[in-house]
Amino acid sequence: MAEQSFEKLGVFYLGRVRDMDRNVTTPEYLLYDSRDLTTHALCVGMTGSGKTGLCVALLEEAAIDGIPALVVDPKGDIGNLLLTFPALRAEDFRPWVDEAEAARQGQTVEQYAQQVADQWRAGLAEWDQDGARIERFRTAVDLTIYTPGSSAGTGVTILKSFAAPPPALLADADALRERVSAATAGLLALLGIDADPVRSREFILVSHLLARAWRAQQNVDLPQLIGQIQSPPMTTIGVMDVDTFYPAKDRLALSMTLNSLLASPAFAAWLAGETLDIQRLLYTAEGKPRISILSIAHLSDAERMFFVTILLNELLTWVRGQSGTSSLRALFYMDEVFGFFPPVANPPSKQPMLTLLKQARAFGLGLVLATQNPVDLDYKGLANCGTWFLGRLQTERDKARVLDGLEGAAAQAGSVFDRPSIDKILSALGGRTFLMNNVHDKTPVVFQTRWAMSYLRGPLTRDQVRRLSAEHAVADTPVQPTAAETPAAASAEAAPEVAPEVTPSPSGSGVPGVPAGIPQAYVQASQPVPEECRLLYRPALWGRGRVHFVRAAYRVDHWETRQLLRVVQQEPDGHWWDQAQSPGAAWTTRETPEADCTWDSLLPSLADPRKYARWQQQLKDALYRTQRLDLLHCPVLKEFSRPGETEAAFRLRLEQRVREQRDAAVEKLRSRYASKLAALEERIRRAEQMVQQQQTEYRDTSVDTAISVGSSIFGALFGRKVLSRKNVERASSTARRAGRVAR
Repeated sequence: MAEQSFEKLGVFYLGRVRDMDRNVTTPEYLLYDSRDLTTHALCVGMTGSGKTGLCVALLEEAAIDGIPALVVDPKGDIGNLLLTFPALRAEDFRPWVDEAEAARQGQTVEQYAQQVADQWRAGLAEWDQDGARIERFRTAVDLTIYTPGSSAGTGVTILKSFAAPPPALLADADALRERVSAATAGLLALLGIDADPVRSREFILVSHLLARAWRAQQNVDLPQLIGQIQSPPMTTIGVMDVDTFYPAKDRLALSMTLNSLLASPAFAAWLAGETLDIQRLLYTAEGKPRISILSIAHLSDAERMFFVTILLNELLTWVRGQSGTSSLRALFYMDEVFGFFPPVANPPSKQPMLTLLKQARAFGLGLVLATQNPVDLDYKGLANCGTWFLGRLQTERDKARVLDGLEGAAAQAGSVFDRPSIDKILSALGGRTFLMNNVHDKTPVVFQTRWAMSYLRGPLTRDQVRRLSAEHAVADTPVQPTAAETPAAASAEAAPEVAPEVTPSPSGSGVPGVPAGIPQAYVQASQPVPEECRLLYRPALWGRGRVHFVRAAYRVDHWETRQLLRVVQQEPDGHWWDQAQSPGAAWTTRETPEADCTWDSLLPSLADPRKYARWQQQLKDALYRTQRLDLLHCPVLKEFSRPGETEAAFRLRLEQRVREQRDAAVEKLRSRYASKLAALEERIRRAEQMVQQQQTEYRDTSVDTAISVGSSIFGALFGRKVLSRKNVERASSTARRAGRVAR
């Protein structure tokens, strides 16, 4: 196998450069700089052009480079990424080959599987790849197929609640308005209502309800939304009362429509599965990059629009919560974007898609969009795409539309666009051959795509998706913040605002009498109490205070509320809080005790309000002495984890930091050698120009010499019967000239 010089950091091996003049594929690798994807990419090509193979190869390269990807798959064939077989054995391919194709070729399924295995092994070898690289791809990334609205793959639901956006988005009025509008439009589209944001009563009412709840930082699930539609929490909309703007009878009809959807047995799958969480879709709980394939091939058009709209809004919220970077952090790939980003219509998915194209690059998210129908895309929006992968097109109209889009992208990037040259190349493209027009490069490049490591068998059936999902099952435990495991020292200054709480618990069967000045709370039982048992309440002190952790060297200046709980079985002393427990987030309280409970005995001091001032002071001292903030430390990068940051999240942040440093170092090297490379390129250009000039002179001189030789011979043979001295000298001179031409 040839030397794998394409295995470099930060570059994607997509194929080899093709010489269109000679119509051959050269040995030169086409290596794509991953940072260029932060300015997004568009892949266009008709059926059979190799578009899917190119995009699958790009996702494979991203995975090897540690870049996670979120994939929307309307056709069902991107799940082929899970069909990777490092051993390249026929029995690996056997369950996935097309039995009908084997029959058409007059082969058994086993024979056809062997043929496919041999074909894949030879194809990979031709492109300097092997099973070891497939294994590297498989171990670098976690692969999961999600099927919203279906149990075939891993379930994912967005109907459990319309969660309130984070505070940063709530503070941005424009961003909040866009999210409310998109969520409302997506929901109404699911109901079959084509709502105008200005004139539709349904749109205005639902958007008001969502905006009101989200501004109060309240989540809204569908049952709550149905109730609020019937009985709105506001009295007016605009300057009109609610009943005048939208009569109760009409609101009831809308709520009934929404309730019928929610109650439909066919819609039950939308209520099951993991909650839509972009961070979880991009990374496992351990921080391993993930390619999450969201297969929507089984959904209706309305369901697709609803899901994609909600997904894009969640992605937009996630993007706005990331730190800025010039390096590629993650990919969003949508296969067949037709219908979601049209040139004239304004579906719910269009606005968040356009916003992502404009804003995501600053946060390291690259969008890759693919389509067969270029005339059905908004090319004004796609002018934000810096890279265009253009394959074979169906019609001259498609080609003209693509050229218009390229011209717009070049104008936005401030680069020169040679329309006639690109037009000529597009007309000559064949299968698996693409023109890459990258605004970061000086000139377009034609290349042939490499052999995909994944077995491209075509769209997967539901049974095949179910089988793959079972083989690649992921843990369903959600990512939860946990304490750091490797602590670094940090100083703490206690400034608690303590409000001690006590659970009442004297003996007897009734609620004990506790003075009114002592706050009371009851710990919620973590599990249901069996019928044959009774809940026993024990007395405890519950203290709460704010602790200030400060250490300039670690860049820590953090306030955090800490709680301590101690069951009281003896009179408290000065160090009594030192043995208290930290309740944690899992402990919740209620205002009243459980019914049919019993009570442990209560010490007299707990019913004495005068004791609590001293216990409060002791709590302050205990918080100062015992509480600690654990941080993770990376000495190489001189980075510390943030308070509350998980180890997985800290590792991801370090990986992004290293990626940024790598890209900065590469750019520094490029800048350093740019002038030298330019000088070498100029020397090469001059040398090629000289070669062309000498070739021209050679051709001219060759013609002149041939004429002279012919004339001499003709004169000698047919001029005079006697060979004259003049003819001999002329022949000698011609021979010398021929020698010079040869040299």
